[in-house]
Amino acid sequence: MPHSSADGLTHRLVPSPAGRIHLVEQGSGPLVLLVHGFPEGWYSWRHQLPALAAAGHRAVAIDVRGYGRSSRPDPVDAYRMLELVADNVAVLEALGERSAVIVGHDWGATIAATSALLRPDVFRAAGLLGVPYSPPGGPKPSDVFAAMGGTEEFYVSYFQQPGRAEAEIEPDVRGWLAGIYAALSADTMPDPGAPDPHFVGPGGRLRDRFPAERLPHWLEEHELDVFAGEFERTGLSGALNRYRNMDRDWADLAGHHGAPLTQPSLFVGGARDASVTWLADAIEAFPDTLPGLVASHLLDDCGHWVQQERPEQVNRILTDWLAGLAG
Repeated sequence: MPHSSADGLTHRLVPSPAGRIHLVEQGSGPLVLLVHGFPEGWYSWRHQLPALAAAGHRAVAIDVRGYGRSSRPDPVDAYRMLELVADNVAVLEALGERSAVIVGHDWGATIAATSALLRPDVFRAAGLLGVPYSPPGGPKPSDVFAAMGGTEEFYVSYFQQPGRAEAEIEPDVRGWLAGIYAALSADTMPDPGAPDPHFVGPGGRLRDRFPAERLPHWLEEHELDVFAGEFERTGLSGALNRYRNMDRDWADLAGHHGAPLTQPSLFVGGARDASVTWLADAIEAFPDTLPGLVASHLLDDCGHWVQQERPEQVNRILTDWLAGLAG
């Protein structure tokens, strides 16, 4: 049964191919589906839900399968992109909706883009935060990541072996989350020239390069408690399994190699986010890959956690874009 909280949010569990998807909604009007990234949850949209509701939208933030109160299937391949797209479609059906604007951050941006690519009949526009659209295709992902970093190991490669990253994170979930949030935030990230927190040195751990004892400005202790409490309960395998399916996604989406995303779209990135630097070519290719692009924003002095680091600015960008779609 749905239940509402004092802050105006309604929590629901709805059926999906995963089993059940937990979602949180606020407001009424055209549906905007919000999809989080790693390592987050629906709560990463806490600033957007009331703003979108106030602007006349039915704002719905999900826990992606493997996270929070959503189901966590055991097989690693249950977290391939095709399954996540199917979950998003099932959420709309369960809510009695036929179409939605989909907005995602980090992995959620890729999930949102792929949902819109595969189901343009359902997802009429796509907003991408933090990670720009890159059409399916190119070299096999595992080969690309293995070639990065020289003697150091790129974090995506580090995440591939089931249990390995879990052994680093799960003994101190709260401390690890605080570290990765700080490492990728504009105000707390390591200085230029310091060892890169996206890479692991020989015999090391990711957290060895995270800032210690500093929370970024956007994260209060009680907010960190919410994120940590969920992962302490669920473990990290469901979340990490997303990374373990990148080669499967590459094969699954072979029929869409090079495909542009033609619906109206939006991109918002942090100017100090490494994703924007690594994927600069993807941003330059937007005229070809995102022919429906309405606006692209790089926020000065902003890191990876775009909608949490700059909530008011992102809310304004989102509501303006959505108003334009309606117009």
